[in-house]
Amino acid sequence: MDSTTHAVSPLRQRMLDDMHLRKLEPKTQTSYIRAVRKLAGFLKRPPDTATVEDLRRFPLHLAVKRSLPASVSSSATRVAAI
Repeated sequence: MDSTTHAVSPLRQRMLDDMHLRKLEPKTQTSYIRAVRKLAGFLKRPPDTATVEDLRRFPLHLAVKRSLPASVSSSATRVAAI
């Protein structure tokens, strides 16, 4: 591994592969990765361990954190990413 190569977890590689298969644009892929990273931060554990209840609470957490609901576009991106 050289200095430009970064180790990628199996979960992240699966997500990258899935996004590639779906032919998502680079900006969309970046948004999806950001959304899943925020979910992991909220959970304080890997996102693939999220329960249905965790996924219900996550957008509520974001809305309270902002004190305003997220835009429809942002909310839709997060749901699609998860």
